[in-house]
Amino acid sequence: MVTLVSAETHGDERGALLNFVETQRAALRRSLIGLTEEQAASRPSVSELSLSGLVKHVAEGELNWLRMAQCRPNEKVRDQETWSEGFKLVDGETIPEILEFWAGVAKETEEFARSVPSLDDTFPLPEAPWFPKEGRVSMRWMLLHLVEEAARHAGHADIIRESLDGKGSFDLVAEEQRGR
Repeated sequence: MVTLVSAETHGDERGALLNFVETQRAALRRSLIGLTEEQAASRPSVSELSLSGLVKHVAEGELNWLRMAQCRPNEKVRDQETWSEGFKLVDGETIPEILEFWAGVAKETEEFARSVPSLDDTFPLPEAPWFPKEGRVSMRWMLLHLVEEAARHAGHADIIRESLDGKGSFDLVAEEQRGR
């Protein structure tokens, strides 16, 4: 069943932010309902984006932000040579495997967000041209960024899915609620 508010939504700020992150994750996951691996990997527009690639990208992106916040190395780090592999399934990867990976990342994100003493706690940003030198962001910022990132790509997924079979988000929600 699709809901916009979890049955376990806490009234505090952390609970609200985590609920918004999960709502956007669910919107992206929902874009895959009823598709084959081939359909999910297809690119029906001039863009290089596919539904399975978007899901992989957002899952790996969430892991990257989590590892930065934890001040731990990212086991899925990509360099310039492998960067594009973050947007498509490679080496026999499957949608169920990517969804399982993302579920693990999501669980770890929630556990970490609930364990930090304060959402005001900060962590350093990596050196990159798009980040300020010696920049830091708060845990709150990270959670809001995860909402933003998942929502942006859920919008891309809506367009791709509609291009594949004409089904929009509301159609997929209705199907999911009917148990299909």
